[in-house]
Amino acid sequence: MKGQTPSQRHILTLLVENRIGVLAKIAGLIAAKGYNMDSVSVGETMDNSVSRVTLVVHGDDWVMEQMVKQLNRVVDVIKVVDLTEEDFIEREMILVRVNADSPDRAEILRIADIFRAKVVDLTHRTYTLEVTGAEDKIQALLELLRPFGIKELVRTGRIAIGRANKSLPRKPERVAENGEDVEKKSSAVVK
Repeated sequence: MKGQTPSQRHILTLLVENRIGVLAKIAGLIAAKGYNMDSVSVGETMDNSVSRVTLVVHGDDWVMEQMVKQLNRVVDVIKVVDLTEEDFIEREMILVRVNADSPDRAEILRIADIFRAKVVDLTHRTYTLEVTGAEDKIQALLELLRPFGIKELVRTGRIAIGRANKSLPRKPERVAENGEDVEKKSSAVVK
């Protein structure tokens, strides 16, 4: 029933046909239902006729169920997955321009090094840093840079992918010519 679970952040990944207007259809559908997207990221997959859309939205379970059903009805949508209940990896990239006056330069570079940020542009008065990571890493970096004066900030929005199954595939049992299981025989010899 609607509204029984609290609203939470959901990360949806969609595989869509790479056609003009597909993103507009998706955004229109979500907006028509009165929901907002926290972030959206789109890029081609290995097949250039298919793109992956990563949406970050908020809603309760009922809302998300309805949203997934509606998205699956869009003709150009191939597949919709809600990663929220799965084990997944998410990243975001930012470019941040920060004031870098002479006395602060070394400290900014130390902070950048700790967060594995790269200096991608510099002037006599600023550094532009590029950093990729999870949301908490990005926020921690921004908090440390804020006292120096952030002049400009650009964010990609989140991208996400489900984690691969880490269980090893079963090795086929090797059988000797006489029909004995080689694995069992070898372990018996070791004992």
